[in-house]
Amino acid sequence: MRSTSASARAVLFFVLIAAWLRGALLAQTPQTPSPTGAAIELKLDTGKEIFEAACIGCHGPGGRGQPQTTLGFEPPATFPDFSDCNGSTRERISDWRATIHEGGPGRGFSDIMPSFAEALTLEQIDRLTSYLRTLCTEPGWPLGELNLPRALLTEKAFPEDETVLTMAANANGAGGFSSALVYEKRFGARNQLEILAPLNFSAQDEGGWAGGVGDLVVGYKRVVAHSARVGSIFSVVGEVSAPTGNSDKGLGLGTTKFETFAAFGQILPRFSFVQVQSGGEFPTDTEMAPKAVFLRTAFGKTFSQNRGFGRSWTPMAEFIADREFETGATTNWDVVGEMQITLNKRQHVRVNIGVRTPINNTAGRNTQLLFYGLWDWFDGGLRDGW
Repeated sequence: MRSTSASARAVLFFVLIAAWLRGALLAQTPQTPSPTGAAIELKLDTGKEIFEAACIGCHGPGGRGQPQTTLGFEPPATFPDFSDCNGSTRERISDWRATIHEGGPGRGFSDIMPSFAEALTLEQIDRLTSYLRTLCTEPGWPLGELNLPRALLTEKAFPEDETVLTMAANANGAGGFSSALVYEKRFGARNQLEILAPLNFSAQDEGGWAGGVGDLVVGYKRVVAHSARVGSIFSVVGEVSAPTGNSDKGLGLGTTKFETFAAFGQILPRFSFVQVQSGGEFPTDTEMAPKAVFLRTAFGKTFSQNRGFGRSWTPMAEFIADREFETGATTNWDVVGEMQITLNKRQHVRVNIGVRTPINNTAGRNTQLLFYGLWDWFDGGLRDGW
């Protein structure tokens, strides 16, 4: 993130002071009647009025930013264009609220963004953020409020630009450890490409361990419907896994597998949510791996420190069911308890730690320790925002 010069800071300081003095004088000076008899006054009743009084000097008409010659300072790389739907719709209003109240440093951004905690009430900040939402005029983009916290196993419906490192280790029974690097690239308003590269380790019957690359997975996600008013988002996903892992050593299936599923997210009151994923697995060679169906659900609630402006903690519980299409097969049920934590101020680096425990059919099914580290690289570099 680029810092501003001392002269630039001075210019910004005097611009803000001038705006404040103008507002104070207008508020205390007797009003002059207009030709129609109405008094002229500085109003801060609507989000647009607040934006024009407090923000337009830097962020410009329509939130597109002032020219640098007008600003008097070099804008940082993270300087927003609120009319750019690709950037602005990803953000949650709560993130804007925190940045306005705490200033840029409160969320790991440039200190060129001052705190308005003393200048605006929380109600006025809410009106302002609601107005900022209107500056993107393309309705096809799902809003950031629908980007619910990522669970360990239940796929979410929101399209992302993320890199995720996942790990799973058996806590009992046969030794086993698996990891995967997941790359997710969003394109357009509703689409996402996903590539998953696994690295697995498995204890061998004859003793010792085998390790190597697992089955490579490529997937495509498409948002079918979303509504910020209702708080819902629904997507469909198709994936194909190539048999790149050694099946003789338990590192892969040994056959190509197609997977398709639907993902649904719903916002609930008081920062709670539910996510559902349901679909099927269809290998091309059922002698190597059976067909199966699955259902995954995640329930959670987010808690944020510093009156909602600080670090977030999201406990979640997942319930996992899967059933193979084989004679005599029964449905396996697992439960996962987990906690997602934001690590940095900008909250685009997160970790999640949990335990997956079989509920029934426990023979041959292990309790697992699960983990992921997540980097939302659209919001900045891995070392930014701390």
